[in-house]
Amino acid sequence: MTLFLAQHGKARPETDDPKRSLTEQGAEIVGRMADWAAQVGLGVDQIRHSGKRRAEQTAMIFAKRLSPPKGVNAVKGLSPKDDVNQVAASLRSDQGSIMLVGHLPHLSRLVSLLLTGNPEIEVVRFRNAGIVCMTQQEGKWAVDWVMQPDLLWEAGQGE
Repeated sequence: MTLFLAQHGKARPETDDPKRSLTEQGAEIVGRMADWAAQVGLGVDQIRHSGKRRAEQTAMIFAKRLSPPKGVNAVKGLSPKDDVNQVAASLRSDQGSIMLVGHLPHLSRLVSLLLTGNPEIEVVRFRNAGIVCMTQQEGKWAVDWVMQPDLLWEAGQGE
């Protein structure tokens, strides 16, 4: 199984937008990350998101570029403070490749739980619109790669 974890793009402050939609810049950066993902042939069977506006918008931008055959779905358990054990347990029965679009601290805690068994040990630092790719083999998870938006700029692809 391949798991892609993506933090939503930069969102508006709650005081300006109670639903916390993506900022214009946030949507643009997610679009660039999605373009990069499509260019490198990232294959995703399904994209799941928390249902929060910023995560849904991010998921839809990725879906537009990656065309997941099983579509885009809002699922429970991906909100910022949700219990990561539930998501980890649900992943045991999944096959193929899935992208989860979510929030901090949830994504960081999920990676930590999958890698170390302890959600409190921070092993990966997420960035808005960044992607962490993990694979599971014989019941063990490993990080294959991490792509952060600022790396696209450094490589000359972000401008």
